[in-house]
Amino acid sequence: MNFNGNKAENVKIAYVGGGSRGWAWGLMSDLASCDDMSGDVYLYDIDYEAAKNNEIIGNKYNELEDAKSVWHYHASKTAEEALTGADFVIISILPGTFDEMESDVHTPEKYGIYQSVGDTSGPGGIVRAMRCVPMFEEIGTYIKNYCPEAWVINYTNPMTLCVKTLYRVFPEIKAFGCCHEVFGTQKVLSQALDTICGIKDVERDDIKVNPVAVNHFTWITEATYKNMDLFPIYKEFADKYWEEGFIENVETNWMNNMFASAQRVKLDLFRKYGYIAAAGDRHLAEFCEGKWYLKDPETAHSWKFGLTTVEWRKNNLKTRLQKSEDLRSGKEEIKIDCTGEEGVAQMRAILGLSELVTNVNMPNLGQIPNLPYGAVVETNAVFRSGTVKPIFAGNIPEEIYALISRVCIQQEALNTAIAERNIDKIFNVFTNDPLVTCSLDEAKELFKEMVLNTKEYLTSYDLTNL
Repeated sequence: MNFNGNKAENVKIAYVGGGSRGWAWGLMSDLASCDDMSGDVYLYDIDYEAAKNNEIIGNKYNELEDAKSVWHYHASKTAEEALTGADFVIISILPGTFDEMESDVHTPEKYGIYQSVGDTSGPGGIVRAMRCVPMFEEIGTYIKNYCPEAWVINYTNPMTLCVKTLYRVFPEIKAFGCCHEVFGTQKVLSQALDTICGIKDVERDDIKVNPVAVNHFTWITEATYKNMDLFPIYKEFADKYWEEGFIENVETNWMNNMFASAQRVKLDLFRKYGYIAAAGDRHLAEFCEGKWYLKDPETAHSWKFGLTTVEWRKNNLKTRLQKSEDLRSGKEEIKIDCTGEEGVAQMRAILGLSELVTNVNMPNLGQIPNLPYGAVVETNAVFRSGTVKPIFAGNIPEEIYALISRVCIQQEALNTAIAERNIDKIFNVFTNDPLVTCSLDEAKELFKEMVLNTKEYLTSYDLTNL
């Protein structure tokens, strides 16, 4: 990498999971719209052909008239080739296949346990972590060996366990995890300004927030717009829309979009605790007691959010595979369409081309004093030349401390149990999860079935006495 005036040139980005049919295309678009960075992107994926297709797609962006920079894409057959000399590493992988995720999400339904996502918490998130952590141990070792000075951006779930593993394997790593859930809550606050105060067209990044807690169960303890405290406005908004929910756009509401909601869970939690839950309803519900919002599909629907089925994900994959072929062949036109994600903005800030404050997941160095030191937590951080420094967020308020500390301590226990490959300890975490509402004997049966369903990816564990 070198600088030419105010531009960073020859930047090397390694994309682990480079066959992605979603995140990778978004990165390509965001990079093409950036006018002060250029360089090379190396795509490394266990599916080399998928990475090769993305190489072709990525290089097509250079042909667009509105492309503001040139990025050369390369499919790599080895991690060494992709990572050596990298300035940035982006990780976006699927730990296993959707067949394994189908077991994660739907096997618990036999025992009356329902999950709306199943990739972070609950029985599905725990078993997914059993697959994912060994993969991240390997990735962390690769980074240590091939590009120890690189900045590492993780998008893979379960976010907390993935980032924790990278630091466990390579304590000096410069890694952080990114999640856009807080962005969605900033947009809800913008909608509150519109509907309650008549203040229209407020951009989400004009809403300043103090996020605290852990990924997908993040809460906001302060929120302002210019000199306005948004908590009284949000309270009025919650009181007004809690019962029926708030749906900004009927074309993307919870009934016909697998990822949308009417914000009822978010508003209900505010009314219960007085602080703003800052993730989507599908994620928030999974961290609460199992019968609150996820007793059964009917209960979830009464709260106006959906259960994202793996069948839908499989069908969507078929659509994305076809899109990949159409983009590669030229049947579908390549377009620059900025994602709203902040990965490129973060890289620019680290390179000294700008400054940025945004929420990230990093080890707790005191930014949340009443959560365990070293636990991966989500707060704001300042990005500027060569540094990413977490901002002091303060203590978790006592009203929500019990909710959040339980999750954080369980994640710490799960990290230790998986690092030790200790099935008994993992099972203890499994039984303590708030979604595991069945009897202990049923929990044993469920855990065994879920683990054996994914045993192809658990070869480092001793499953003989399961």
